[in-house]
Amino acid sequence: MVKTGKETDASGHIRVLRNIPLFSHLDDAEFNEVLRRIVEKKFQKNQIVLLEEETARYMYIVFSGKVRVVHLGAEGTERILAVHKRGDIFGEMALLDAKTAPATVIAMEDTEIGLLSKETFDTFFLQNQKVLAQLVAILCQRLREAQLVLKAITLPDAEQRLRSILNHLSLLHGVNDARGTVIALRLTHKELAGYTSVSRETVTRLLHRLVQEGDLEMLQNRTILLKPRFKHKMQFL
Repeated sequence: MVKTGKETDASGHIRVLRNIPLFSHLDDAEFNEVLRRIVEKKFQKNQIVLLEEETARYMYIVFSGKVRVVHLGAEGTERILAVHKRGDIFGEMALLDAKTAPATVIAMEDTEIGLLSKETFDTFFLQNQKVLAQLVAILCQRLREAQLVLKAITLPDAEQRLRSILNHLSLLHGVNDARGTVIALRLTHKELAGYTSVSRETVTRLLHRLVQEGDLEMLQNRTILLKPRFKHKMQFL
């Protein structure tokens, strides 16, 4: 029997949820009830998923696509704080302290998101000690990532900032192969500039220099290959 699009989506969503540690400690009955309550929503590229001033009503699950978490400046400039891909969650911190999210979330490509309400979160997650332990681990990871980004963007030299951010992205989204580490994110020069708090022109110039020096390679699908030479130099930053 051929599966319909809806059935295919449902099975794909189940696989995503089963691989998220927060959901792995739910028993089958709890998991199925949580799954039933998740609201699915699709967002187009560059569409806003969550505004900074919105109230804390949901935890968000990325079923497909990618989103960027940004702080918007007074003139509409973006400083990227994080990127979430398939299988990532966000918004859980706001559900815990009932405060608004400290950043805006924007779809980087066509993206499908699962929305899990605060009521469901409180009922099925806060009453489970194993799930609470996973929540603590997630919050610790968020804190470490924020510290790494803060450390990177406060470096005095623009090249050091870019190198540090690229290394950070390789730790979060890197895929190792015989050539080095491929950052499995398609980032524009503008988005990298938002991460590093420098101009797009500076990012373009620095990337060109790093390519010529043999530290990295720009692949055809707009991903970045960090070569062993790049990793070696990071030991001295």
